[in-house]
Amino acid sequence: MKLFKQAIVFVVLLGVAVTACNRKDKAEGEKSNLIKVKGLYSFGPEMKSFTLCEDNREYWVTDSVKNLELSYNNLGFEKPYEPVYVELEGYFTKSNAVVSSDFDSTLVVMKVLKISKEIPDGPCAQ
Repeated sequence: MKLFKQAIVFVVLLGVAVTACNRKDKAEGEKSNLIKVKGLYSFGPEMKSFTLCEDNREYWVTDSVKNLELSYNNLGFEKPYEPVYVELEGYFTKSNAVVSSDFDSTLVVMKVLKISKEIPDGPCAQ
């Protein structure tokens, strides 16, 4: 009986170790996929979206570091959903069905490089 309990404990600990290693590998894989993007970010109570300057594709935004939402709020807009120019570092992932059916992908923001009310001339100008 004692040997049986030890075997169960061993299997449980092995499962925990494998799970922990897989999470670390996934996080490292996401960090290796980091890219820099430029575009327009809009934020409000029901939506966080990013429009890529180069092709106007729109993405749902997940702010993993909570700096993007804070920086947006610090710009002092009186109403939500005002677009701002941003340069971000992050990665794209498939959107889940809960987020929104309007977005194919989600931009996970890891770092805010620049945020400005002034939208530069060029592909980002509306």
